[in-house]
Amino acid sequence: MRLKDKVAIVTGGGRGIGEATAKLFSREGAMVVVADMNQQDIDRVVADITASGGKAIGCVVNVTDRTMVDGLVQAATQSFSRIDILVNNAGITADNTLSRMTESEWDRVIDVNLKGVFNCGQAVAKVMVEQGGGVILNASSVVGIYGNFGQTNYAATKWGVIGITKSWAKELGRKGIRVNAVAPGFIMTPMTDKMPEKVLEMMKDKSPLKSLGYPEDVAAAYLYLASDEARFVTGTVLSVDGGLVL
Repeated sequence: MRLKDKVAIVTGGGRGIGEATAKLFSREGAMVVVADMNQQDIDRVVADITASGGKAIGCVVNVTDRTMVDGLVQAATQSFSRIDILVNNAGITADNTLSRMTESEWDRVIDVNLKGVFNCGQAVAKVMVEQGGGVILNASSVVGIYGNFGQTNYAATKWGVIGITKSWAKELGRKGIRVNAVAPGFIMTPMTDKMPEKVLEMMKDKSPLKSLGYPEDVAAAYLYLASDEARFVTGTVLSVDGGLVL
């Protein structure tokens, strides 16, 4: 087990990539804190983990609310005494072209995808510094690297996450904390369910593998970066995109 006795927080852990990551981490020996906005999704994931013999707790959290984030960190440390891994997975989209994008659409995506990452990272980093180390993993996107039509706000946040990741890697490395990002391509999640079928087919055709990804593909990348196998990897962005941009 690559994460035996580690404690991991997974934000956005109730569905999609977050759910797959929480369950994979549990199978690899981690005690998991499933953080999400939806209580029913949290309860379902926690129940699945415990039914499989794992240890997990759930916490309803809006990552844009610092008080709730501080409560999440407190719940994790009270239940498991430490925090070894943070997966900053929570994120949203509100797509529109530049000419039509509203201020509200811009603000909502910036708030969750950037401020949320900052809130969780800052709160958890304090714990990790005190305990002498840890791993922070941030969710970027292929869109953050290459841009995408109709996703000015999303692309800006996911590029920003890369800047955050590299900055934190430089600041926190001396404290024993590794920081990396994963940049998924088009993954079959509730987020991509909103996209037209013809767009998904176009993305599939662009991939050398002629396939879209699944949440488990991204979870496997998070697992590698969270494990001791990646002990000398920090400040990097691991693309999990099926070669979409080759």
